[in-house]
Amino acid sequence: MVREIVFDTETTGLSPEKGDRLVEIGAVELINHLPTGKTYHQYINPERDVPEEVVAVHGLTEEFLKDYPVFADVAQDFIDFVGDDGILVAHNAQFDINFINYELRKTGREEYNYDRVIDTLEIARKMFPGAKNNLDALCKRFGVDNSNRTLHGALLDADLLAKVYLELLGGDEPSMLGDSLQKKSENNNVKNFSGDREYHAPRIFKISDEEEKAHREFLEAKVKGSIWLSDELASSDEGK
Repeated sequence: MVREIVFDTETTGLSPEKGDRLVEIGAVELINHLPTGKTYHQYINPERDVPEEVVAVHGLTEEFLKDYPVFADVAQDFIDFVGDDGILVAHNAQFDINFINYELRKTGREEYNYDRVIDTLEIARKMFPGAKNNLDALCKRFGVDNSNRTLHGALLDADLLAKVYLELLGGDEPSMLGDSLQKKSENNNVKNFSGDREYHAPRIFKISDEEEKAHREFLEAKVKGSIWLSDELASSDEGK
């Protein structure tokens, strides 16, 4: 079993070493590359101001965040959600892991090693060198609906990234029937996955008299009492 935690963070800026802090964490659980429906979401009081240019990105103001817990009070909840076996998946993972590890270090907790981290940005850059590979661009490329993403949001972005990640791996599974999978299904002449299917007409292969004679001789020589030599079954096989 492969258990992956696709996650995203929102912050007050670019560098925890320069005083920036986490303001939001969102995460989605995948098992064997399928969503389980389990999610984690938490707003965090950064105990500092949030610059206007950053608020313009995620919409989270100091006033909104001041009544939420500080990271130290919710750190264990996030650690428990990730668990001992969770592989962390993020877009530009170094940024998110850097903030998470900085906060973990402040609370005296163990940091996450990069050997359990997957960076979808690195994957996308290898697949599409020279192209735009931010989350919006990848959603557009793979037909993932991101119309609700008017602002960045950690849980929304984690959910979108989970869908993009599966596409980067080769495509959605049938249980994640989205627009891109629906298009693939229609191309395969399948209406949907509920049992209402269209099938191509069966192909009929006829054999010559010589082929049938050779087949019977083989059965008589190699298979004693073969049921395939009965007249009833032989007649029902006509035309195949």
